[in-house]
Amino acid sequence: METGSVEGGGADVVGVPGEEGTGTGDPERAAWGNQVEFILTMVGYAVGLGNVWRFPYLCYKNGGGAFLIPYFGTLALVGLPLFFLELSFGQFASLGPIAAWSLDPLFKGLGYAMVITNTMIGIYYNVIVSWTIFYFFASMTSRLPWEDCGNPWNTIYCVAPDDMKNMTGNFTIVRNETIIARSEIKTPSEEYFYNNVLQMSEGIEGSGQIVWQLALCLLLAWIIVFAVLIKGISSLGKVVYFSTIFPYVLLTILLIRGVTLEGASQGILFYLKPDFKKLANAKAWSDAATQIFFSLSVCTGGLMVMASYNPFKNNCLRDSILVPIINCATSFYAGFVIFSVLGFMAQKKGVSVEEVAANGPGLVFVVYPEGLTTMPLPPLWSVLFFLMMMTLGFSSEFSIIECFFSSFIDEFPVIRNSRRNCVIFRAAGCALFYLIGLSMVTKSGFYVFNLFDSFIGGFPLLIVGFFECVAILYVYGYSNYADDIELMLGKKPSIFFRVTWCVISPVILMVIIIFMAAQYTKPTLLSDKYCYPGWAEGLGWLLVAFCVFLIPVWFIVGYLRGGGWKLFLELTSPTSEWGPANQKDRTGKYAAMKAARDDPAATDSPLDDGLSLPMSIVAENYVSCDEKLQNSDGEFSPNEDNSRNRGNVNPAFTRTRNDYNNAGYHQEKL
Repeated sequence: METGSVEGGGADVVGVPGEEGTGTGDPERAAWGNQVEFILTMVGYAVGLGNVWRFPYLCYKNGGGAFLIPYFGTLALVGLPLFFLELSFGQFASLGPIAAWSLDPLFKGLGYAMVITNTMIGIYYNVIVSWTIFYFFASMTSRLPWEDCGNPWNTIYCVAPDDMKNMTGNFTIVRNETIIARSEIKTPSEEYFYNNVLQMSEGIEGSGQIVWQLALCLLLAWIIVFAVLIKGISSLGKVVYFSTIFPYVLLTILLIRGVTLEGASQGILFYLKPDFKKLANAKAWSDAATQIFFSLSVCTGGLMVMASYNPFKNNCLRDSILVPIINCATSFYAGFVIFSVLGFMAQKKGVSVEEVAANGPGLVFVVYPEGLTTMPLPPLWSVLFFLMMMTLGFSSEFSIIECFFSSFIDEFPVIRNSRRNCVIFRAAGCALFYLIGLSMVTKSGFYVFNLFDSFIGGFPLLIVGFFECVAILYVYGYSNYADDIELMLGKKPSIFFRVTWCVISPVILMVIIIFMAAQYTKPTLLSDKYCYPGWAEGLGWLLVAFCVFLIPVWFIVGYLRGGGWKLFLELTSPTSEWGPANQKDRTGKYAAMKAARDDPAATDSPLDDGLSLPMSIVAENYVSCDEKLQNSDGEFSPNEDNSRNRGNVNPAFTRTRNDYNNAGYHQEKL
C-alpha cells in the first residue's frame, strides 16, 4: 500500500524494520522520514575518503585540468546511467539487491555478489576509519607526535623536514657509521604511521600479533556503526544530517586556511594546469572511468537498498542526476584543500609539488599530517582534519553495512518478525565483521588490507556491473524495464538512457575489464619496494572468486533445476539417424536392441531369479501406492482433492501420472 504520493519529491513516511514501521510495497518495511534524509544518505554514501585521497592525485597525474574532460565524460556515459539504473531498480521493487532479483531468478547470484563485494569493502573500509580515530585522539596534545625524530619508534633514517630543507641533489648522510642515501630517508610522519601506528612487519608472512591500540579503535568504529544502524534507516536517516553536512563545513574551514598559506597558489596551479597531451594516453581515460565507477558506489547493491525505502513515485531520475554531480563537485573541491597545503609544503622544503604529492593512505596519513605540523597551531588543524576524515568515512560506512543488513532482512523476512531478532542480527553481523577486520590490525595487517583493496575494489564490481546491464536490459528487456519506469515517473527513459544502458555503458565496462586484465601487474606496496609472494597473490584472486562465484553457480544450478538437465540429456541423445550406414545392418539383433533403447518401459528387467517384471507394471505400482497414501491421510501429494497445494505440483510429475492413467493402467492389474 502506498502511504504517500510524491510529485518530484518525497513523502513523510517513517518506520522501523521489524517493528511498527510502514513503507512502500511491504507494510513491514521502513521508509525515509523525508526526501532530504534520502539525498543526504546518498551523498554520504557516494562521497567518501576516496574523494579526498584519490581524485586529486589522479587529476594532477593525468593532465591537471585536462583530466576533467574524460572525468565528466565518463560521468555522463557510465556514472549517471548506472546510477539511475540501480536507483530505479531498487525503488520499483522496494526490495534489497538479493530479493529484487525475482526480475531474473537465474541472475539472483548477481544480488549475492553485490552484497558480498560490498560487505568485504565495508570490512576493510572500517579499518581506515579506525586509523582516523587513532590520529584524531593522538592529535589532542600540545605537540603532534610526528613533528620530529626524537621518539622511540624513529630510526636512524628519520630526518626532520627542516633538516632536509637545505639538502639538494642526490646527497648522502652518515649516522652511526651508516651511509644513508636520499632515497632511504624517512620523514617523522612516515615513521609515525608505519612504525608506531601500524607497527608493520617485514612482510605479509611476518608477525600476526595484534596491534591493540588499533584493535580498540576498530572496536569503537564498529560500536558506532552498530549504534547508528540499530534501527536501520530510521536511525541512519537522522545521523546523516551531521555525518554528511559536517565534512563540508570542515573542508571549507581547511580550504580557507590552506589558500592563505605561503605557496598555496603553486600547489593549486599544479593541480589545475592542463596538459592536454596526457589525454592521448589511454591510462588517463581508464583512470577517469574507474574513479567515476567506484566513487559513485554503483554495482555494490547499496544504491538499490537506499532507493528501496523511497515512495514508489519518487522522482529517482532527479536524484540520479543530483547525487553524482554533488559527488564529483566534492572531489574537485577537495583537490583545492589538499593541493593548497601541498604547495605550502613544497615551498617550505624547496622542492616541486610533484615530489610531495602522494596517493591513497600515504596522502592522508603521511603527507598531509606532515603539512599540518608546519602550520600555526598544528594540533587544532590536525583535530579538524581527522575529524573530517572520520565523518567522511563513517557516512559511507553506515550505508555500506546497512546494505548487508537490509538485503538479508528482505531475503529472510523472519529476521524482522520482531525487534529483538533485528537487533541480534545486526549485533552478530557487526561482531563478525570486527573479528574479520582484526586480521588487518596486526603487524602484518597493512599487507592484508592492501590485498583486499587491490583485488576487491577492481574486477568484482566491474563484472557485476556488466552482467547487471545484461540481465536487466537484455534478458528482462529494455522495453519491459522502460514500462516499469513509466509506472513510477509517468514517462519512459529518454533515448539517451536507452543508448547508454544498452550499448555504451556495457561496452565501456567490458573495455575496462579487458584493459585492466591486459595491464595487470603483481600487487606491490610501499612504492613497489615490497612485492607480494605468489601465495598472497593467489589469495587475492580467491577473494575475487569469492565475490563473484555465485553468479555462474546460481545460474547453472537454477537452469538445471528448472529443466535444463532434461534438455541437456535430450540434446546429447543420439538421433534416429544414428546407426549402421547400411540398412541391411540395421535388422535383426540391432533392430531389437534399438527398440529396447527407444522404449525402455517395454523392456523386461532381469531379476536374480530369472523372472522378469514389465517396467510398466512397476510404474503403475508406484502410482497406485501414491493413491493409497493419498486416500489414507489426504496430505501426501497435490492432486484433484488437495487444491491447497495444487499450485505446487511438479509439471513433470503430473504429466507422468496422466500418461499412466490414459494408458489404462489400474491398480487391479497388479
